[in-house]
Amino acid sequence: MTAIQNKVVIITGASSGIGEATVRKLAQSGAKIVMSARRGKRLEALKLELAEYGVEYKVGDVTSLSDMKELVQYTLDKFGKIDAMFHNAGIMPMGPLADSNEQEVAKWESAVSVNIMGVVNGLAACLPVMVKQKFGHMIAMDSVAGHLVYPNSAVYCGTKYAVRAIMEGVRQEHLEDNIRSSIVSPGIVETELINSVGNTDIEAWIAGEVQDRTKSLTAVDVAEAVAYILSTPDTVSISEVLMRSSKHAL
Repeated sequence: MTAIQNKVVIITGASSGIGEATVRKLAQSGAKIVMSARRGKRLEALKLELAEYGVEYKVGDVTSLSDMKELVQYTLDKFGKIDAMFHNAGIMPMGPLADSNEQEVAKWESAVSVNIMGVVNGLAACLPVMVKQKFGHMIAMDSVAGHLVYPNSAVYCGTKYAVRAIMEGVRQEHLEDNIRSSIVSPGIVETELINSVGNTDIEAWIAGEVQDRTKSLTAVDVAEAVAYILSTPDTVSISEVLMRSSKHAL
């Protein structure tokens, strides 16, 4: 995709799953990538694997505003500009609200911290740069759960509804700054995200859906959607890509 070539893209949550697949896809399409995640060894291994491409990394936690500011500055120091930031880091804790003991409430707090504040911190760190540049593209990982609510997922769905609203706010606030805003909302995807559910019954159900390959997307499928969004002309704003397995009901 020639429209992606030489674009400088920050990707959070890049050490596995959709983030890792997107790093590969965009790097192979000619983009300059700065990866970020908490697991530095995985990032280092991915950089070595993609040594022929323009891939750098900086360890960071999206729940830390200072980490996100350092990530943005690191990218500017390396490449001199930021064309896009993919706010991909997220977790998926699930369970009945009625079971909200102290441990469960801690799960909900983590979901808000990572899924909502993680995006907000990235926006707060990077938007001033894009406003100054007068160009940029913010892309956030959302979910089908940001469009419908289902049992045992109220808090998770709430975080994804919030991301959807926040990113629409970015679009409206920066129409005159040439900053575009997009979200990607997939259904079930075969990734490590299942490990953050924290409820054995729900994990078993999701695992069953993933094992039936016709009912889940792959990380590569979602990476292709991100690449499509980034390949569009500056005059086009793809507000959202809502995607599911063609065989899945939800």
